[in-house]
Amino acid sequence: MSEVKNYKDLLVWQKAMNMVEHIYKISASFPADERFGLTSQIRKAAVSIPSNIAEGSSRKSTAEFIRFCNIAYGSLAETETQIMIAERLEFVGGEAVAAVLNSTDELAKMLSGLIRALAEKSGKITQLSTLNSQL
Repeated sequence: MSEVKNYKDLLVWQKAMNMVEHIYKISASFPADERFGLTSQIRKAAVSIPSNIAEGSSRKSTAEFIRFCNIAYGSLAETETQIMIAERLEFVGGEAVAAVLNSTDELAKMLSGLIRALAEKSGKITQLSTLNSQL
């Protein structure tokens, strides 16, 4: 395993970036009247995931990194919810939704693992989000 020098080396960040690309492609087909609605919301939520991982890893304390990973986790849940809303509204369906939901599941597990590892490394007991306990 190679050494992690910065956030770009983190597999969870790389996979989150891939999901952002996928969300942008999917949401491009949403109705034009959703441009400032669901399209904007889902894109912002998706972008927030790798952005918070990057910001947190660039902070000087493990506690801050954990905090930003938890924020990324919240944005992940938001993205997942919004893709399900888009599916219910019939803006998107089938394989596209399945692919995003698979990505969100994988990223949730990866973020939970990262948060757990950081908490163990720091020697501090950190309360993980309630979603983490469901994994």
